[in-house]
Amino acid sequence: MAVQELHRSTHGGGCTCEDCPHGAREGHRRAVAAFVERRDELAAGHGLPAAVARSAGASRTWVSNELAQSARTVAQRSREAGHSWMHLLARRSVIALWVAVGLLAAAQAGTALAAGWSTARTAGLLAALVLAALLTAASRAQWARGGLLAPMVGEDNRLSTSRVVACSWSVVSAFAVLLLTVRLALTAPGPQRTTLQAGFELSGAAGLLLVLGCSCGTAVLVRRVVGVRVATGRLQKLPADRPRGADLLTDDAGRGSFADAQYLLVSTVAVLLAAVRLAGRPDALPQLPWTLTVLHGLSALVYLAAKYAEGGRPVVLSVVRAREVGDLDAPLRIGDDIEIRGTGFVPPGAQTPEMLARLTVRIGAVYVHVPLVPVAGGFSNPGDQVLTVPVPADVEPGRVEVQVVTAAGVESNRCPVELVD
Repeated sequence: MAVQELHRSTHGGGCTCEDCPHGAREGHRRAVAAFVERRDELAAGHGLPAAVARSAGASRTWVSNELAQSARTVAQRSREAGHSWMHLLARRSVIALWVAVGLLAAAQAGTALAAGWSTARTAGLLAALVLAALLTAASRAQWARGGLLAPMVGEDNRLSTSRVVACSWSVVSAFAVLLLTVRLALTAPGPQRTTLQAGFELSGAAGLLLVLGCSCGTAVLVRRVVGVRVATGRLQKLPADRPRGADLLTDDAGRGSFADAQYLLVSTVAVLLAAVRLAGRPDALPQLPWTLTVLHGLSALVYLAAKYAEGGRPVVLSVVRAREVGDLDAPLRIGDDIEIRGTGFVPPGAQTPEMLARLTVRIGAVYVHVPLVPVAGGFSNPGDQVLTVPVPADVEPGRVEVQVVTAAGVESNRCPVELVD
């Protein structure tokens, strides 16, 4: 019993062990469960204090504040779980790397039973060991960001498709060069050494170099395009709690992305072909067909075009008075609820309760936080195309401008409306 109690206290919801994700994951799971239970309870009209239960506006404000506070707790637990997961991923990625080296050694030993051991097999093992050692040493410098996966994670804490492709081609090219270098070091002067030196010629490796340059250039250009569009407000981008494998095939909202999927598919096929050709002819850099090289370039262009075209600013199309069933038609007055119609109010990745609670509307000189209105299984307000907010008493009557500020900090256009006292 004492051991069990110690385990619970060490790996409970507030676990701070640097390399133990158990407590952080459990804390996040409990926070999410508590939030969902509280949201559904408030959506059903239960749990309201008697002091605010008689006023619709006061109860809505109290419910929104209560859910916003709980959402911040869930977000904090999620970030803690993400940090713990990155430490675990760093260790597992290094283990997976050395397992791959072991599998390569086992495969070469198995094929050597019939054909016999050769210098090429020795060079392959030595090249794999040197490359694995270099990657392991490099991963230690980015242990908190996932180790080997750190160069593949973008500034938004998501796996970047362009960086994964560029890193894949860099690893294949580095292994091919190391393999030929080790073979040159193990080969005595003669015709075989001359053949190995000819394997570095540009005529045979032009396709590989073009694909490597294209993939690396695409990764750099995508970072520049995204950075400029975010800085100018033309793209709304919010950080994720941690990178996931699904990021390679989806957008920030988790929807499937054609541009990412086709680029990853074409690149994977090309990398596999390069590996097969290197295994079949280990005395030269792998030669890629020009057809595949052009196909890879076209795939990269489609990916770049999609990155340049995605996103956009929030747009307010109209502002009307929120009318309940049975209400009489009337002008907008101080204290009324207004309905803001438009698009882009909830950017991709901002569907979490914490991000929804950050949504703000500027009415005149007053900033109003959009209230969270819970329903069973989610929220009826705010939405990506419709927001409902009350007009506070601090707003001066007359002609005022309404503007939406999203969770990403991007401001929409201003829509003028007339308020009467």
